[in-house]
Amino acid sequence: MTAELNDQPFRPEIVSTETAFEGKIWNVRRDTFRYNGEEITREYVDHTGAVGILAMDDDGRVLLIRQYRHPVRHRDWEIPAGLLDMHGEDPLTAAKRELGEEADLEADEWNVLTDVFTSPGGNDESIRIYLARGIRSTGSAFDREAEEADIELRWTPLDEAVDAVLQRRVHNAPLIIALLTARTAREQGWSSLGAANEPWPSHPKLNG
Repeated sequence: MTAELNDQPFRPEIVSTETAFEGKIWNVRRDTFRYNGEEITREYVDHTGAVGILAMDDDGRVLLIRQYRHPVRHRDWEIPAGLLDMHGEDPLTAAKRELGEEADLEADEWNVLTDVFTSPGGNDESIRIYLARGIRSTGSAFDREAEEADIELRWTPLDEAVDAVLQRRVHNAPLIIALLTARTAREQGWSSLGAANEPWPSHPKLNG
């Protein structure tokens, strides 16, 4: 019988660690660690972690937002998302804040959809993606600035959004993962959803 498919946590001995570059939003960290009998040095983006929200209305439509992302020179379609503002911040609290700030919405029902390492070879970001239902307006407009000032919102049927993924018309990784996971979860009667306060053992900063 084949063993269950699971990622395996591993904590090597850290020989040294330092901030190699201090940036406006993220720093680059340089670690030297022992692995397989040798010392290895790696540099990576030191990330706070993040949350994303796939908001779904009573008609099965999902909320997409489009905003400018300078590194890729695109206004790409995404889901509402944002950083954990402080070390150890409760991710559900952060998700509720981000849904309000980016879409002026709140939700009655929250579930964990999936947890993702966005680029484990280059940063330590882990993002928790929630499914939010029972959507309603907050009743006020958040004052957005910088790249968020001209965010475009669109409610799209889930299957139509998945078609955009499969036709390679959208490229944002958390969006793609959220849409494909949600459609599979829907086909399984939402039985795979996690509780909103489910532990997040894969987050490197919340667990060690």
